[in-house]
Amino acid sequence: MLHLRLITPAEKTDAVVRLIEKTVGTTHLVVLPGAARNPTGDVVMCDVAREAGDELIGALRESGLDETGSIAVENIDLSLSKRADKAEEEAPGEGADAVLWEHLADATHEESTLSITYIAFITLATMIAACGVVLDNAILIVGAMAVGPEFGPLAAFSTAIVQRHPKLALRSLIALLVGFAVAMLVTVGFSYFMDSVNLFSAEQLDATRPNTNFIYRPDWFSFVVAVLAGCAGTLSLTSAKSGALVGVAISVTTVPAAANAAVAFSFNEYKQAWGSTEQLLLNLLGIVLAGTLTLLFQKWLWRKRP
Repeated sequence: MLHLRLITPAEKTDAVVRLIEKTVGTTHLVVLPGAARNPTGDVVMCDVAREAGDELIGALRESGLDETGSIAVENIDLSLSKRADKAEEEAPGEGADAVLWEHLADATHEESTLSITYIAFITLATMIAACGVVLDNAILIVGAMAVGPEFGPLAAFSTAIVQRHPKLALRSLIALLVGFAVAMLVTVGFSYFMDSVNLFSAEQLDATRPNTNFIYRPDWFSFVVAVLAGCAGTLSLTSAKSGALVGVAISVTTVPAAANAAVAFSFNEYKQAWGSTEQLLLNLLGIVLAGTLTLLFQKWLWRKRP
């Protein structure tokens, strides 16, 4: 269930209440006349089944309530109410399959914003991965994957394609390109420093490296895993199961590939650098393709519900 808290201008309250009442899957309607102060107006609250939420929120936005008042949406973790149970039964479809497009667009917008924090996380993740590839340490590689924040802009790019939102697509692309460019550039400098203090060496990079040599040897499995991870990550976002994102993060080798490319470049190992770059691009392509197709399929499937 979702909880909606609305601030409506007094002249729009009746229309908003009628909209809520005629929407299948709503319950616990509360109207507080004159309770709002900034902006001034009435406060309207209700609960709605997740599978009916996108329709109701979309209708409220079409009425201009997001401009003249306010629309706030919260997830309800526990609701002990027969009326709530009845509302969920009446709403068409299953809540777990519902996509809240407004929520998804808002969440991915935040994740795709190029910020100091985003740059810091992707740079630190790339430097951790650099240590992992030189030491051939799989644990460090997994840790770097978990720290990397790159799935946010990738998911935002897929959402922008499906929703035909060019500004979000451009913002996501900038976050990806600038983020990886800065992270790799800093990692090149980090590699020079580690070499100067005898912690990195060309011999370590050229070694057999059984645990990490797959990073600069892309193949079809790299693409397949990226596609599967992209599907899982998109489903975790749309179904609000964020715990699955950790599994997604440690399934693809975007950050380790960027790190290996940076370290290899610093030691003039251009073959490794190019192989790692291919791995990076292959993973990015697989995730975006899978995310876009998953969202398109969810959109089609939801339209076909009874």
